[in-house]
Amino acid sequence: MSTSRLVLLMLLLNVITVAGGVGVSYWLLKPGSATGVAEEARPAEPSHYEFFPVDKIIVSVRGEGREHYFVLDLVLQAEASDKPKDFTQAEPIVRNSVVAYLSSLAFNELRSMQIGELQQRLEVVLFEDFASKNALVPFKHVLVNKLLVQ
Repeated sequence: MSTSRLVLLMLLLNVITVAGGVGVSYWLLKPGSATGVAEEARPAEPSHYEFFPVDKIIVSVRGEGREHYFVLDLVLQAEASDKPKDFTQAEPIVRNSVVAYLSSLAFNELRSMQIGELQQRLEVVLFEDFASKNALVPFKHVLVNKLLVQ
């Protein structure tokens, strides 16, 4: 086989490879594709929520040589529904769980915690506590509205 035929064959294989890559990329990225990025970019339908405030949860936390006080204002977030939820039955369990969990932490650990991490930990603790008491959880998320440290 001559050198010119070999070069021509390599050129043809490169053109086929590039054309195949372009075709596959178009197929994966075209609008309406189940695996494409274009479908993920569509905005989700907005959700409606109900909120219930749990104000002034006061927690005493051990520190180095003295006690510190944290004051938390929480908001419980639930999906909106036609029938309003009764959060008043949940408030005592929420207060008890939050105080029990946070008072077991050291001051430096609690003080260095980011708000997002605190919300996530409180959600886990509250869901576990509601489950241990066989109580219905009327909310989906816990939001920290205020955090004061003394």
